[in-house]
Amino acid sequence: MKLIIAMIQPHKLPDVKKALYDAQVFKLTVTNALGCGQQKGFSETYRGVIHEVNLLKKLRLEVAVNDDFVDATVGAIIKGARSGKIGDGKIFVLDMVNCVRIRTGEKGKEAIG
Repeated sequence: MKLIIAMIQPHKLPDVKKALYDAQVFKLTVTNALGCGQQKGFSETYRGVIHEVNLLKKLRLEVAVNDDFVDATVGAIIKGARSGKIGDGKIFVLDMVNCVRIRTGEKGKEAIG
């Protein structure tokens, strides 16, 4: 079992969701996040005052999958999120020790579905 965490551009969410659904991955969690990487932010002027904006809006996706879905899930996220420009995001794949479905008490692979 793996936990896949992806940081993507907010406007790419519909494309990523479509790619995940096409790859038969239907369960995900989406969270608003702020962060910066190589983009390093930008400057904007408001009423003559320069503001440095170095934390940019991102979305954090979390998807728990069984081992046989890892490559398909990562590939789908890349397909939906890639623009070829700086700031497309990152994908992290972590080992997941256990998973428990609260409703039924199922554990492990059965709980992920």
